Amino acid sequence: MIVVTGAAGFIGSCLLAELNRRGTNDILAVDELGSTERWKNLLGKKFTIYLDKQEFIERVCSNSLPYKLSAIVHLGACSSTTERDLNYLMRNNYQYSVSLGEYARKNKIRYVYASSAATYGDGSLGYSDESPLEDLRPLNGYGFSKLLTDQYMQNINFDYSAAGVRFFNVYGPNEYHKGEMRSVVHKSYQQIKACGEVQLFKSYRKDFADGEQKRDFIYVKDCCQALLWLLENPQAKGIFNLGTGTARSWNDLVKAVFSAIGREARIRYIDMPENLRDQYQYFTEAKMHKLRSAGYSAEFTSLEDGISDYVKSYLHRSGQPFV
Repeated sequence: MIVVTGAAGFIGSCLLAELNRRGTNDILAVDELGSTERWKNLLGKKFTIYLDKQEFIERVCSNSLPYKLSAIVHLGACSSTTERDLNYLMRNNYQYSVSLGEYARKNKIRYVYASSAATYGDGSLGYSDESPLEDLRPLNGYGFSKLLTDQYMQNINFDYSAAGVRFFNVYGPNEYHKGEMRSVVHKSYQQIKACGEVQLFKSYRKDFADGEQKRDFIYVKDCCQALLWLLENPQAKGIFNLGTGTARSWNDLVKAVFSAIGREARIRYIDMPENLRDQYQYFTEAKMHKLRSAGYSAEFTSLEDGISDYVKSYLHRSGQPFV
């Protein structure tokens, strides 16, 4: 049995769908649904049992899970880069991840967990997953909580089958519940449908024109392929970047959304909120050498093709646009 935490979340629910597509249904799905709309992401998915996050944690800590597990894919966390409650972040991101890591180590099972490109901070030291962790300076509490998890895993030398995945800017179906943390692809689509134009933040650096700030955007389906490869290749240990390896501008992204809808691009640049200016990343680009060297050879979907599939196969589709 495979555990997927964050199973009703964005990446987690897409991973469930891909596991099902490959014929794997013996899954323990873990999440904390509360009053959110995330339950919709579980519709149509096959899994053996669902456990609430708190019950799952209690069973992990007491070593009383009544299932024979082969792997844990830990995607359940607070993903908000603007969350200010560090106690909350430490409980949900750091302590949760460490508890599962210890459980996996004691029981000798594969452990793949979500780290984040937010650990790299402003990018002044680059985006190499081989950079010393003590050199990294994240810009927010979210990135800090993820960095501490990476440090813990490194301190135990990844001495069992464990891999951390630093996701870059992920977009795609099943992200609809994420509010302000939705991708700019989805936000742009909604703005175009509402008023025919898209708003982007102005640049506050002379070396970046408005809308030319760049990110490494990766389609969620590519993330699922890479996660499953890591599951199937336990010899791949350590921390791995997961982006495409190519930075693209916000202007490129928005133009691709307009193109997928069949409209001419209309972009308006607006002031960035002051509370974001000191933690804004102007450029991110994953260095992918480590994952490639480990043996991962799949090609990544281009930004234009990924957005086209997302818009035409999901956002433009009548009914429920879920994977």
